[in-house]
Amino acid sequence: MSNAAPNRPIALLVATGFGAGWSPIAPGTAGTLVAVPPALLAARLLSPAAFAAVTAVLTLVAVWSAHAAAPILGAKDPRPVVIDEVAGYFVTLLFLPPTALVLAAAFFLFRLADVVKPYPARRVEAWPGGLGIVADDIVAGLYANLVLRAGLLAAARWIG
Repeated sequence: MSNAAPNRPIALLVATGFGAGWSPIAPGTAGTLVAVPPALLAARLLSPAAFAAVTAVLTLVAVWSAHAAAPILGAKDPRPVVIDEVAGYFVTLLFLPPTALVLAAAFFLFRLADVVKPYPARRVEAWPGGLGIVADDIVAGLYANLVLRAGLLAAARWIG
């Protein structure tokens, strides 16, 4: 038995967003919903730099757990693996104010970018293992973050 065997249930639990990925309808959306409360809590309690550090660690954990879960579930990018959506949502919120409007807009913009997969998301999705599973969601999160920033900037200029 390999040393990784005891970690299999933990990796699967983390990779599936503590079960959210088993949702029969829209598991990616369910995974993103799971990310909202901890993202809100972290964004409100931590400095922006600490939130970025948490996001980086979360991304590494996502790569590890997705990489471990994929062979268990028998697919390159299994539908129940949603930790990539969690990491992508955190990326979407980087250095933005944790208001209700921002959290909601981040949710919708991230889901849109995750579905549309703007360049280079589809290309990085082809990377091997957990890195490929997570990388496209990080790209989607970066795009959603930039669009949200542009919207906030435009709103600030329009208001005043």
